[in-house]
Amino acid sequence: MSNVPGSSDAMSIPEALGRAHAHWNAGQADQAEQLCQRVLAAWPSQAEALHLLGLMAHAYGNLDLAISHLREACRAPRAPAVYSSNLAEMYRQKGLLAEGEEAARRAVAMDPALASGWNNLGIVLQEVGKFAESLECLERAIALQPDSPQAHNNLANTSRRLGRMDRAEQHYHQALALNPAYAEAHSNLAFLRSTQGRYDEAAASAQRAIELSPRLVDAYLNLAEVESSRHRHDAALRVLDMLAAFAPQHPAALVARAKALRQLERLDEALAFVRQAVTLAPKSAEAHNTLATVLQSLGQTDEALAHFEQAALLPGAVAEEALVGRATLLMEAGRRDDALAAFDRVLGVFPGSVQALAGRADARTFRAGDADIAALEACVAEGERRSLTDRISAHFALGKAYLDIQDPERAFHHLDTGNRQKRSTFTYDAAATCQWMERVAEAFTPELYPRLPAAGEPSALPVFILGMPRSGTTLIEQIVSSHPQVTGAGELSALRLVVEGSGLFPARVPGMTGDEAAHLGREYLSRVTPLAGGRARLVDKMPGNFLYAGLIPLMLPGARIIHARRDPVDTCLSCYTKLFSGEQRFTYDQTELGTFYRHYERLMAHWREVLPPECLIEVDYEAVVDNLEDEARRLVDFMGLPWDDACLNFHDNRRVVRTASVNQVRQPIYKTSKGRWQAYAGYLGPLLAALGIDAHDVQHRA
Repeated sequence: MSNVPGSSDAMSIPEALGRAHAHWNAGQADQAEQLCQRVLAAWPSQAEALHLLGLMAHAYGNLDLAISHLREACRAPRAPAVYSSNLAEMYRQKGLLAEGEEAARRAVAMDPALASGWNNLGIVLQEVGKFAESLECLERAIALQPDSPQAHNNLANTSRRLGRMDRAEQHYHQALALNPAYAEAHSNLAFLRSTQGRYDEAAASAQRAIELSPRLVDAYLNLAEVESSRHRHDAALRVLDMLAAFAPQHPAALVARAKALRQLERLDEALAFVRQAVTLAPKSAEAHNTLATVLQSLGQTDEALAHFEQAALLPGAVAEEALVGRATLLMEAGRRDDALAAFDRVLGVFPGSVQALAGRADARTFRAGDADIAALEACVAEGERRSLTDRISAHFALGKAYLDIQDPERAFHHLDTGNRQKRSTFTYDAAATCQWMERVAEAFTPELYPRLPAAGEPSALPVFILGMPRSGTTLIEQIVSSHPQVTGAGELSALRLVVEGSGLFPARVPGMTGDEAAHLGREYLSRVTPLAGGRARLVDKMPGNFLYAGLIPLMLPGARIIHARRDPVDTCLSCYTKLFSGEQRFTYDQTELGTFYRHYERLMAHWREVLPPECLIEVDYEAVVDNLEDEARRLVDFMGLPWDDACLNFHDNRRVVRTASVNQVRQPIYKTSKGRWQAYAGYLGPLLAALGIDAHDVQHRA
């Protein structure tokens, strides 16, 4: 047998390898590496030395070198199966999933009793999205090695991906029973609890994982996800800052940061981070999917559709989400037939997909015996085995379905359940919100406007459509934005961000100077002017801007305000039946909804008294429905534009509509929404009480 060169004492290759392993196990990496290199000098391509060098390179974070060594080790004629198994795991970590799957399959074919081989194949298949096969592999791993915490953890991950939440939780707990200091299992349990809406427990599990393993990337990502799920996006960014301190270029961390920034409407920053992630990990489905959502928010529809498609075709666990995102974007863009075909495509690949069933619910009218109803009922019947997001979506979709088939009792059972579940996911202080609206009104006295006449930045560009959600704001925007000189920009956060960033609102408004008012106006215009596309008017239809309406004539003399009004109960009912994509926290409890509406009415009455009359017009939804042309002409005249007949054919306007009313505004005016609530008065007791309407009086009103 060959001896190892370069040593005073003659040492055979097996002895050198034995010593190398001993040094490595004792934490003496330098000595282990020297011995391996001496073995390779005597016997180039010696498999065991290459394998050990590969493990060392992996431990020190050099994945490319690790893969190179292991690939060469696997070429040896009698290389054991474990080499291929370890290579598979390194390929997976590098994101080379097809190569990882091939190596892992080779390992278990060579040695069907290799528990680690089945475990690694199970993980790769999980990431590829072959969940049923993954489950089989991981069950075999546990059968071969029942006391392996890793196998239980991985089986739990796959169970979670299959929507079997109860089984997932059981195996995470089993992994932790076998190893209470298993940081990855604590981190994964955090993710599971977050999907179930158990946010405090989820945060505690993620923090425990970080304590046990301060450089465990997934634990930070899961903690950030918990904070985002609680709508605490600033807190999510702080968690990601901690992660960036030791992993600044981690693609998943960049993706998570882009998601949080998108929620805060810091879209240009979000785009920069997610493009960086795609550059670093061009085969990451998650990165392409997030890039698509950011581009969607920026109105770059074609590029967004392309990245949704790419995310759906790449190996990974976001294919369903990406396909639903693509279908939803097609709906927003007015391509209804394409959108419905896209939802069918999701259901072809993911039968029973709740997000697809719920996504298309608004675009169709249900009939008795509809197969979608049975599929949605099957989801809610599974209870906590399904994620909270799926259950909430299913309840709202079933509410819509049963209203369509005129079964209000079942409809309101689902609507009440869905609203209650959604309400449990965030904190909202109704009393504090109402007190804040009162303080806003107190800050804007009639004397303020003569003191600052025309002090702001004069511009006729902005037109604000504001009011309650579901009060007809989208319909009015669709009518006026059909005019060739008007751009409908949708629901912009620009006014809120400018006002809140100033520190003036509301307490310092009474002492505001003309310079401060002009600065606010310039700030707002700098954000929105690029969206106007050179047209004379830009419509900002964020309904919640009614809170800031008093500032508009001070900061933007020349701006116009359109207040959309609708029957109070019809408005609130429409809110209560809708699962909003944005934050409308006051809409998920009938009493809180009615209370908010009453305070909104009081604030609007105040604006009516103090605002210069030439800057405000009020439009009733019912009047638009009854007499479209007169109201459309009144609106166009108010905007200072010549009449154009395109405003009467608003439903042909192909612009992207990104609100809860996306389907309604693609249709000509219909009158079925007027007085709709009276048929459901028996289910609206808390709402009617909060609005001060006597339910017994409803029949007389009808």
